[in-house]
Amino acid sequence: MASSSRNGKSVNPVLRISQLDALELNKALEQLVWSQFTRCFHGFKPGVLSHFEPEVKAFLWLILWRFTIYSKNATVGQAILNIQYKNNLSQTEKYQPLSKQQKFWYLIFTVGGRWLEERCYDLFSNRQLQSFCKIKGCINVGAGLLKLCGLLNFLVFLQKGTFATLTERVLGIRSVFCKPQSARVLGFEYMNRELLWHGFAEFLIYLLPLINVQKLKLKFFSWCVPVAGLSSSESTLAVNGKECSVCGEWPTMPHTIGCSHVFCYYCIKSNYLFDMYFTCPKCGSEVHGLQPLRYKIEMTEL
Repeated sequence: MASSSRNGKSVNPVLRISQLDALELNKALEQLVWSQFTRCFHGFKPGVLSHFEPEVKAFLWLILWRFTIYSKNATVGQAILNIQYKNNLSQTEKYQPLSKQQKFWYLIFTVGGRWLEERCYDLFSNRQLQSFCKIKGCINVGAGLLKLCGLLNFLVFLQKGTFATLTERVLGIRSVFCKPQSARVLGFEYMNRELLWHGFAEFLIYLLPLINVQKLKLKFFSWCVPVAGLSSSESTLAVNGKECSVCGEWPTMPHTIGCSHVFCYYCIKSNYLFDMYFTCPKCGSEVHGLQPLRYKIEMTEL
């Protein structure tokens, strides 16, 4: 009764976004099945599946086809979105299930086509004969033409909204809703948050390289640390020369920049090369020139 009533009703076209979502769900399911299957062979010798990977994948997709397209006239992604395939070659607009020929040709085009695409390159990759090279060239040309036809079909699909893939157009199968579908409601709150965050992140990525963080840090420390007064005497250098004003450690190859503070040579040189307007983090003096420290600082003063 349910099937007869369904066959007696007209079908509703499927939105483009719903058809594309179903294709993405199918790809995600295939990746999930393959990843779960390969985990079963983690304890085996590495590369045990590499020689038979196309055949194993074809066997798994055959099982999926048996319990989806063959039995329910819909893929897993379509079943989730309340979509199924309709035989568009029939003269009536009412729902007509796929014929067995269409199901088997769908299997050949999808599963067989992907197996042939993965296996043919292995068959002709190590062949150096001229005949094999010609066959390989013909295969490459054929694959390019199929991709071009797929692109043209996708452009037509965006315009008319039917036959999302080239296989659907060739076999005459169309996506329709299983049950009457209500209007698609989209929540833009999450999308607005994502767009706002991405815009803010792009603004930060553009702005942060323009900010001289090192100079701001030095300015901050110069404001926080009170300046008692500058002196260039030997005693002041001896007191300040016990630690580098940048790293805070015992200065290695101590140098001065014209103020009463001492720096490691590599600390002051790297900072000055990074910022030509580098100032002393203790007193804010600019670099007037790097001079090695000539005063003797006894290690016993530590």
